[in-house]
Amino acid sequence: MAQQMGNQPLIVLSEESQRTSGRDAQSMNITAGKAVAEAVRTTLGPKGMDKMLVDNTGNVVVTNDGVTILDEMDIEHPAANMIVEVAQTQEDEVGDGTTTAVVIGGELLAKAEDLLDQEIHATILAQGYRQAAEQAKEILEDMAIEVSADDSEILEQIAATAMTGKGAENSKELLSELVVDAVQAVADEDDIDTDNVKVEKVVGGSVDESELIEGVIIDKERVHDNMPYHVEDANVALLDTAIEVQETEIDAEVNVTDPDQLQQFLDQEEEQLQEMVDQLVDVGADVVFCQKGIDDMAQHYLAQEGILAVRRAKKSDMKRLARATGGRIVSNLDDVTDEDLGFAGSVAEKDIGGDQRVFVEDVEEAKSVTLVLRGGTEHVVDEVERAIEDSLGVVRVTLEDGQVLPGGGAPETELALQLRDYADSVGGREQLAVEAFADAIDVIPRTLAENAGLDPIDSLVDLRSKHSGGDTTAGLDAYTGDVVDMEGDGVVEPLRVKTQAVESATEAAVMILRIDDVIAAGDLKGGGSDDDDEGGDMPGGPGGGMGGMGGMGGMGGMGGAM
Repeated sequence: MAQQMGNQPLIVLSEESQRTSGRDAQSMNITAGKAVAEAVRTTLGPKGMDKMLVDNTGNVVVTNDGVTILDEMDIEHPAANMIVEVAQTQEDEVGDGTTTAVVIGGELLAKAEDLLDQEIHATILAQGYRQAAEQAKEILEDMAIEVSADDSEILEQIAATAMTGKGAENSKELLSELVVDAVQAVADEDDIDTDNVKVEKVVGGSVDESELIEGVIIDKERVHDNMPYHVEDANVALLDTAIEVQETEIDAEVNVTDPDQLQQFLDQEEEQLQEMVDQLVDVGADVVFCQKGIDDMAQHYLAQEGILAVRRAKKSDMKRLARATGGRIVSNLDDVTDEDLGFAGSVAEKDIGGDQRVFVEDVEEAKSVTLVLRGGTEHVVDEVERAIEDSLGVVRVTLEDGQVLPGGGAPETELALQLRDYADSVGGREQLAVEAFADAIDVIPRTLAENAGLDPIDSLVDLRSKHSGGDTTAGLDAYTGDVVDMEGDGVVEPLRVKTQAVESATEAAVMILRIDDVIAAGDLKGGGSDDDDEGGDMPGGPGGGMGGMGGMGGMGGMGGAM
């Protein structure tokens, strides 16, 4: 970046810096965004394929979940990362639709590139895209179907739709039932926090053996072997203080002249511990969960009293126990009263998948529940867990919003049709951007058809003709290849999955399009580890690839895992 001043060039940027500006910068960023969308595109829909991701320590993840793929890929290119953020926003907000959001984002960039080549300015494109997104939101809201919170059948269909195409698909009926029961159990009026549904993974058995425990499972064992394995009708004490003798803050030196004195010290310690245990016995505690340590001697006294105790329980587990049993977490043993105790019909240590865990069950109004997921191998259980988390998210969102849309590409086909009509009413060059937006949205039904091995053009033509005839819920059945009524088939997903996907994809695409200058301190590596030959400098000429994203192969040192 040199400016002529008299005869002397004035250097403003440091030598290592690289600058790509104008059309080159746009082209490079668009290529990066499209490459990210390509990476997850084949996973879309019920017939989507999976990706195997191997990190540099050799850990393997096999998944169909858009956001997991993009996180594991370890992408470094700054523009590509903006598209990855779309997936992360989608995951945080609704839990499902991450692939949809990324694919729409990539397609918006691809369509914009054609218009930029026709000398349409990026600002006009951005303006048109924003207008189209606003209109799209209204169209989607008009299409929405109302759902009541106690309609378990529709909620189960929503949960099942979120699972199709993932590893959990074969048992989706059982799992979607468990998910709906779990969310309904933890719902406090309108406040639904799916963190209160704990997912415990157990390798062994089959996915069909998964179950919902109305209560909490603590991944710990009893602290002492003489404690009972099972306590019925238990009063549960929850402590976040240690059952140990407090160490003094000040270092003090005590000269012991007589062995009896030492014995006195030890006796006194034991007495203090006995007193602590007595306090718990006096208030009627049968089970003690302690967030901190329990002294060996105290364990012995607790066992003598027939109290089942667990130490070093996680803070999150303590909160769940408090919610499930109705107990209060006590910080000072001297203050414990019988009102602080929670109640559980059964507290038992059981073997599950070869591990001992403590089950707290039979609680009134379980506001905290545990889903036990089984599966033949670790990879299967991990993928089922990801599917379950997506499902929990969509059921939560449906209960909060009470509105759903048909699936199978139906809302996208309708959007594309209505946006083309809307484009006619938009004046100026923005009209072209709105039309491009409508074409971009078509990518979803097209990709659904491609991934199912169908002819995308035939499928799109069928879909459009049905929608033109006023059949707004017509979508593509990926299993048969027919265009059918999605609402009737029970393929539905929350309205917010679609509106959020369109909004965040548009925001990211607009942000990338508005960048006309990339100034990088040092090399702009696209990905891959530092010793990766495929990394490289930022391309000079237009369309020079992605600044060494290693031809997608070297992404995050993943080798040929794509």
